[in-house]
Amino acid sequence: MENSENRFVADHVTGLPRSGIRDFFELVAGMEDVISLGIGEPDFTTPWHIREAAIYSIEKGRTFYTSNLGTLELRRAISEYIDKYFNIQYDPKNEVIVTVGVSEAMDIALRAILNPGDKVLYQDPCFVSYHPTVMLAHGIGIPIKTDAESAFTIKAAEVKKSWVPGCKALIINLPCNPTGGVAERDELEEIARFAVEKDLVVISDEIYAELTYDGEHLSIVNFPGMKERTIFLHGCSKAWAMTGWRLGYACAPAVMIEAMMKVHQYSMMCASIIAQDAAVEALRNGHDSVQKMKQQYLRRRDMVVRRFNEMGLTCHLPQATFYAFPNIESTGLSSVEFAKQLLEKEKVAMVPGSAFGEFGEGFARCSFASGYDDLLEACNRIECFVASLGATRTVVASDSI
Repeated sequence: MENSENRFVADHVTGLPRSGIRDFFELVAGMEDVISLGIGEPDFTTPWHIREAAIYSIEKGRTFYTSNLGTLELRRAISEYIDKYFNIQYDPKNEVIVTVGVSEAMDIALRAILNPGDKVLYQDPCFVSYHPTVMLAHGIGIPIKTDAESAFTIKAAEVKKSWVPGCKALIINLPCNPTGGVAERDELEEIARFAVEKDLVVISDEIYAELTYDGEHLSIVNFPGMKERTIFLHGCSKAWAMTGWRLGYACAPAVMIEAMMKVHQYSMMCASIIAQDAAVEALRNGHDSVQKMKQQYLRRRDMVVRRFNEMGLTCHLPQATFYAFPNIESTGLSSVEFAKQLLEKEKVAMVPGSAFGEFGEGFARCSFASGYDDLLEACNRIECFVASLGATRTVVASDSI
């Protein structure tokens, strides 16, 4: 008999890496006076009119299951919203499915389209769950390099370079967590042409679309030949400060939604009806609330990026999201050691860039979804930490002469 309790665990799960974010934040638990710039969660409370809609839903006794696809009212609200702000038309009856967050939408999309051994391209650095979710669907992930020199813009040339025979799908996250990167129109158009040429299914995670600061957000679905091959993912977590509500959705051709619904109905059944009622209010009447929060993020972004560059941590200006992704190589530390020592010595929590993929090494993710005063204090602490490393390296260099 195998001398390990792992004999009860599936091989593909045994080999699955733990989340670099969750592992790191176990170190934070129990520490006092820590300023956390790590979790990708708005510091704002869900706007009152959205919370009020949920309260009213409970008062009306709406505490039952919904259709596996979600309430028709919410699907209509989603369809109207995507038409108005993305200029994409979806039939709410059979081209929209409501999920428990965008993470579930990604999971059921991959499980619906992949056969064992299918290859999936994904940009790197990227959200921590993409590659593991591909693995759980018995696919093989292939990273597409993005870099700071191009502000982490995904390049068509890199997509083509990464493609190999057997690729079935391409995951793109624009705007991107953790880098704040976007795609230029001509690059996105060329990626779309390549997807058509290679007959790829594209899974487009656009959860941060509303938090675009420079220019207008553009979806890959808008290009010729893309709507019939793209699964569009979105939700309410980021723009409306609704992370705990766990409300996402996917829009795609009916055949794809039907396949995703089959997986969803046996694993999750439906999203909370109360969260769905709140989402209707968010989508139909929440635009002004999003704009107010966005202005605060913009002010914080400009300050944080300026401070990183002033202290010697080169940082590109993210065009979207609420993340900065400074280069920490000048400290002489790995991403993990930088984050650990910063936490231990100055009680500031950032996420090692390596948690987001192999091309994230040498960087750290800073969430500026925190109060302005906390961000100022955190920047002061980080600057002290970086300065102390410089002094340490000088002493070591002097002693070695």
